[in-house]
Amino acid sequence: MTDVFNYWLFGVYPYIALTVLFIGSVLRYECAPYSWRAGSSQLLRRKQLIWGSVLFHAGVLIVFFGHLVGMLTPIQVFHWIGIGAGTKQLMAIVVGGIAGVVSLTGAGLLLHRRLTDPRIRATTHFADLAVLVLLTLQLILGLLTIPASLGHLDGGEMVKFMAWALGIFTFDKQAWTYVTDAAPIFKLHIFLGLTIFLVFPFTRLVHMLSAPVYYLLRPGYQLVRSKKTFNPST
Repeated sequence: MTDVFNYWLFGVYPYIALTVLFIGSVLRYECAPYSWRAGSSQLLRRKQLIWGSVLFHAGVLIVFFGHLVGMLTPIQVFHWIGIGAGTKQLMAIVVGGIAGVVSLTGAGLLLHRRLTDPRIRATTHFADLAVLVLLTLQLILGLLTIPASLGHLDGGEMVKFMAWALGIFTFDKQAWTYVTDAAPIFKLHIFLGLTIFLVFPFTRLVHMLSAPVYYLLRPGYQLVRSKKTFNPST
């Protein structure tokens, strides 16, 4: 029974979540382009929003790209550049731990703002609140994996998750077996992460795919004309 559960969680559910993420995002962009936005409430309690948003986004970007690079880069590449599995594990604990605390602080400010201000709560959709709660829980779970990770400073446990993640993207039928003996806190962390991918197309998170990075590549300078005073006689 345990093997069946692990197979569906680590062998099937990832493909369901990633398929819904991809197809759902494309369909929403094509069929409901005007809903493709962050839905900012910056006119209300702006100061708390700025602090919460900056802390949350700064931390979560480090966490996200740390997971992306750390999980999908073959361990041989890290060995080639002189980073052993143990060193990589320690880096993940330190950098991920700091970024997680920063992001969780920001998420707490944003969640408090939405729950305690009647004006903001009145304009908050269920999906907005639900995804913020999910992200907050995921950050908490991520921080709770640190004590378990400290018991595997040789990096062996981390290598299992790297092999699993690469196995999913290379369609390795045995990928789910690589993490069957992992601690429950890691499994819960992975499950919630996949669930966030699953609901991604139906929330404001889609604005991540429209980050205006092209502004960094614009040629030349932006031309700003001075405001002319209106003269009725002309």
